[in-house]
Amino acid sequence: MGIRRDQMETRKSPLPAIPRLPESAILANGTVLQGRYEILKLRALGGMGAVYEARDLRFSHTLRRCAIKEIINAAPDPQTRHLNLQNFEREANILASLNHPAIPHIFDYFGEGNRAYLILEYVEGEDLEALLEHTNGFLSEERALRWILQVCDVLEYLHTHKEGAIVFRDMKPSNIMVRPDDRIVLVDFGIAKVFLDQKRGTMVGTEGYSPPEQYRGLAGPQGDIYALGATMHHLLTKQDPRLEPPFSFHERPPRSINPAVSPEIEAVVMKALEYEAEKRFASITEMKQAILAACGKDEAQRQGGPAAIHREQSITPLWEFACEDEVRSSPVVMKGVLYIGSYDNNLYALDAEKGQFIWKYPTEGGICSTPCLDEDKVFFGSEDRILYALSQRTGRIVWSCPTDGRIRSSPLADYGHIFFGSDDGNLYAVKADSGRLTWKFQAGGPIRCHPLLVTETIVFGGEDGHIYGVDMGTGALKWKQRTSNGIVSSPCLGDGLIYIGSRDWHLYALNARSGWPVWRFRTNNCVISSPAVADVRVFAGSVDGNVYALEGKSGRLLWKYATGGQVTSSPYVYNGTVYIGSVDSCVYALEVKSGKLRWRFQTGGPVPSSPIVAENVVYIGSTDHHVYALPL
Repeated sequence: MGIRRDQMETRKSPLPAIPRLPESAILANGTVLQGRYEILKLRALGGMGAVYEARDLRFSHTLRRCAIKEIINAAPDPQTRHLNLQNFEREANILASLNHPAIPHIFDYFGEGNRAYLILEYVEGEDLEALLEHTNGFLSEERALRWILQVCDVLEYLHTHKEGAIVFRDMKPSNIMVRPDDRIVLVDFGIAKVFLDQKRGTMVGTEGYSPPEQYRGLAGPQGDIYALGATMHHLLTKQDPRLEPPFSFHERPPRSINPAVSPEIEAVVMKALEYEAEKRFASITEMKQAILAACGKDEAQRQGGPAAIHREQSITPLWEFACEDEVRSSPVVMKGVLYIGSYDNNLYALDAEKGQFIWKYPTEGGICSTPCLDEDKVFFGSEDRILYALSQRTGRIVWSCPTDGRIRSSPLADYGHIFFGSDDGNLYAVKADSGRLTWKFQAGGPIRCHPLLVTETIVFGGEDGHIYGVDMGTGALKWKQRTSNGIVSSPCLGDGLIYIGSRDWHLYALNARSGWPVWRFRTNNCVISSPAVADVRVFAGSVDGNVYALEGKSGRLLWKYATGGQVTSSPYVYNGTVYIGSVDSCVYALEVKSGKLRWRFQTGGPVPSSPIVAENVVYIGSTDHHVYALPL
């Protein structure tokens, strides 16, 4: 008989302690097996063996790494030990016949004393359980499904193997590795099970993920479907099924924990988790098709069409950090620390490599101003009407400068001063060391852009529709140029021209010395995005949904790329690629010369934040409350 649901314990309990080998049984670093495989490091430890990182000494001029899985055959009866080794050899041969990119290659197997060893392909990456643990907030549904669909592919291969169906039997997040290229690999094919008593009624697998029939010693493809459903539930809800009453998924459907899960995907998960095997999907292929249908995609699109999941979503974030409200501010990075503001009223300092929290400073208003850094301070404005100067190291306040309006302008630090605008219509120049006012310039409307320093002139735009050039030292007006609507876009400089966008649907190029117009280019809606210049081209987004590339000198259109929503994010150009966000929730990487899509990454909300690149990582925020670090 199996466990009846009415007999289950209903309280949560900690995970049971997993037996571990004594230290005396662990192979020391430097141990050489078969005169060939040198142990470099212990990677994992269990009750019946260990996994080591090793090197193949036959490759003397290069570091050829491999993984060694060790099983200790400790059965007291000699005949049982012999049978165990025969079973081990038989299963090793079956696995050696497998050829799938998501299954590690087996290079060798042998026994030494009462131990048996598998020499496997070394897989770089991180398992999904570890990745889930250090992810702030929920994984996005689309990100989780990219991996799950790959798992479906490898299970489909195993279940239809030419030598008979191979049942994985231990599907769970810790047995799914994600390589740096975002491709998954199934690890731990359960070789240890051949050393277990295989009589009917013996449990094989992991409690919480294993289906009811597996508790009775019955294993089949339907069991892998159940375990994959449990794995999906864990990835989407972050609830570890090992801590819940067994077979209680029906009491906690994914959307009751994570409302961002779509009803269609919840239905797939719950069907896979049916208690009776015959009520689940008839095959893993049927389950895969149900996931694709829930995503609104078919297999042809997935394998190579323009909407293919693995093409459009070909990258996985290095890390995500969850704030408590929208992130519209853009990040800055210095000395391994990322600074960014959020509408939860906090300025955050995060470890740029790992996304770990360092400190935060609370204000009384939302922060969309992009911080600036100068020496040992970080400067930023808040909608509480105050410009703040904090210590970069501690996050403690050094000084503050109040204004009479919300501060959405991003400050500029130069020549010992901080220049910034306010919704009170003033551009301020204050001392960087004290916050003491040097001068302020009254414009005709709120100033929400990031000022630009050109020689000794501060250039900025205002909501009154004017572009201003004022003297850096005195704040006296040097020139101004009118557009037909308000300006939020920030100016940039390239080859003697100042580029800036306007709500009047135009991108302008002005002479950097006089402010006289050189050309203007009309888009099909407001230009709130701040332009960027690279390779004699100027790039900007428009509320019409396009990213534009123009010839810098003439304003001639070179290409445009249509996103699925308004583009208020500003482009960042690095190493031949334009990075930019869109209100369609995506971050785009486009080729500088052609505008061709290299990749796009979908967040959970519109992306008005602008990206930056530091140490070959793209950093950006989203209104889904997250900050993302994306590999180039």
